[in-house]
Amino acid sequence: MGLGRVDRAGRTLVSERKVKKLLITLLKLSISIAILAYLVHEARKGDAFTVLRDEPKRWNMLVVAWGFCMAAVLTTIVRWHFLVRALGVPARLSNTLRIGFLGYMFNLAPLGILGGDAVKALMLAHDYEHSRIQAIASVVVDRLIGLYMVFVVASAAIVATRFWEIDDPMIAAVCSATFWVTGIGAVGFGLLMIPAFLDGRLVRGAERLPKVGRHVKSLSDAMRMYRRRPDVLLLAAVLSVGVHGFFAVGIYFVARGLPGNYHSLGSHFVISPLSAATGAIPLPLGPYEYVLDSLYALMPIAGTPIPKGRGLVVALGYRLITILIAAVGACYYVGARREVAEVFKDSDPDESAPNTSPKRERG
Repeated sequence: MGLGRVDRAGRTLVSERKVKKLLITLLKLSISIAILAYLVHEARKGDAFTVLRDEPKRWNMLVVAWGFCMAAVLTTIVRWHFLVRALGVPARLSNTLRIGFLGYMFNLAPLGILGGDAVKALMLAHDYEHSRIQAIASVVVDRLIGLYMVFVVASAAIVATRFWEIDDPMIAAVCSATFWVTGIGAVGFGLLMIPAFLDGRLVRGAERLPKVGRHVKSLSDAMRMYRRRPDVLLLAAVLSVGVHGFFAVGIYFVARGLPGNYHSLGSHFVISPLSAATGAIPLPLGPYEYVLDSLYALMPIAGTPIPKGRGLVVALGYRLITILIAAVGACYYVGARREVAEVFKDSDPDESAPNTSPKRERG
C-alpha cells in the first residue's frame, strides 16, 4: 500500500512537471509570435517586403554572408574547444566540432527540446568519463565570455564610428547602456578572478539563495576552475572578438545581398553585437529581430532613407543563413541518433530506468 501511494505521488509530480514545462513552452512561443506579428505589421506600412519580392537578389553577396557566418560559428566552437582542453578533458577538435554543431542545431530546434548549451554539456560528459563538472563549467564560461564580449565589441564600434555623437535620445540611451554594461562586466570579471571574493561570504551566501542560488553556484564553480588559466580566458576573449566581427560582416553582406538600402560596414559592428546581446533572453525568436529592426531604423544614413521593416528583412535573411549552417549539425545528428537519444534519456529527470550502457571515450 505504502509503495503504491509513493508511486502515485511520483507519477503526479512527473505529470505536474510536464504540464508546467508545456505551459512555459507555450508562453515563450506566444511571446515570440506576438513580437514577430508586430514587426511584420509595422513593416507592411512601408515597402520593404514589396522591394524584397520584386527586386533581384545578389546571390553572390548572400553566399559571402553565409561564409562569414559559418566562420563565426566555427570560431565559437574552437573557443569552446580551448576552454574544454584547459580543464583537462582530452577532447579532440574533431569531436568538439561534432558536439558544437549539434548544439548549434538544437539552438534552432523547436521549443521544449534541450537547448544547445545543455546538449553540448551533456554530450561532452557522455563521451568523456568523469567530466560532467568540467563540461558544465566550460559551457557556462564560454557563454559568459561570448555574451560579455558582445558589449566590448559594440562599445569599441560606437567609439570608432562616433555613433555616440548622433543627436538622438534613443541612440544616446543605447550607447550609455552599452558603455555601462561593458564597464560593470569588466569589474565583475575582475572580482571573479580574485580568490578572496569568489570564496567570500557574499558569493557563498548568494549560492544558497532560493531559485537563483544554483545558477550563481554554477558560475562561481566554473570561475574557480578557470582562475588559474587566465591565458585561456584571454584567448577566449580574443576569439570572441573574431566571432562578433565575422557575424557583423556576415549581416552586412546579407543586407547587400537583399534588395534595398543598407547601412555601412562600420555601422553593422554596432548593430550586430547589440542585436546579438538579446541571446540572453530565453526566447527562440523575436528579441533579435526587434532590436536589429529598431537599430536599422534609428541609425541615420546618407542618401535614400531606409524604409520601415528593412531591418526585419535583414534579420530574417540572417535567420535563413543560420538554418543552412545548422544543416551541418543535422548531418552529424543523422550519424549519431542513437547516441543523442541515449544522452537525452540519461538527462530526463522523469526517466526512472537507469542507464547501464558503458560510456565511450571519443578521441
